[in-house]
Amino acid sequence: MNVQNVAEIQKWFSDYCRGFDSDEEDFRRNMTLKEDHTYRVRSNTFKIGQGEDLAPEDMLIAESISLLHDVGRFEQYRQFKTFRDSVSVNHAQLGAKIIEDHEVLSSLLPRERSIINRAVESHNAFSVPGDFSEETQFFLKLIRDADKLDIWRVFIEYFRQPAHERASAAGLDLPDKPKCSPGVLEQVANGEMVRLSAVKTLNDFKLMQLAWVYDLNFSASFALLLERQCIEELAESLPAESLVVKAVEAVLSFAYGKVQKA
Repeated sequence: MNVQNVAEIQKWFSDYCRGFDSDEEDFRRNMTLKEDHTYRVRSNTFKIGQGEDLAPEDMLIAESISLLHDVGRFEQYRQFKTFRDSVSVNHAQLGAKIIEDHEVLSSLLPRERSIINRAVESHNAFSVPGDFSEETQFFLKLIRDADKLDIWRVFIEYFRQPAHERASAAGLDLPDKPKCSPGVLEQVANGEMVRLSAVKTLNDFKLMQLAWVYDLNFSASFALLLERQCIEELAESLPAESLVVKAVEAVLSFAYGKVQKA
């Protein structure tokens, strides 16, 4: 794989996004959200890759994955007007199909195509599939970290915006109620990941995102997380209750522990 291959993938992605231009403001806002997210994930991929001393040829594969990881989101929203997979379609699997249908990776070696396709198709899985090769697992872990780091940014900004300025699909149509579900709070405080099926409100959604810290894989990812104060920023929008504070403290303690061990 070479730099020209990545340039071609980037051009294809940019052209593909132009196919979702619209005069409808809310539609355009949601499409812009995902296009901007993609480029920021690519930036995070570079930062993590540099921190982990990733070889140049591997960085090209990682960059390609970052450019393509959310390509399914655009068609998902056009068809279903939502980013919630459970009520529409698995956006990662849709993205892999779009990549195949458009022959985006046709100029790459079979090994490279396999890594990129599998990483795109599984980047949203609850956990990394154990039956993938060690090499594929590495790239999948990298895109999952880079993705989470920008999703935290997206939602920190989202919760600060007035409701009429938000990208409507970002909140997954969850009700904005003041309480948090006790079971979700308990899972986060106990160092456990939270499944989306357990999420009932926007506050639960925030807690689920905080619990993603337990799924980060690289020292460079933890360093970026703490440098950007993602945990503290997201926690600011949660109710100041003792159980919430306990859950946030558990996440912070875990993150700092990972950095100190590095």
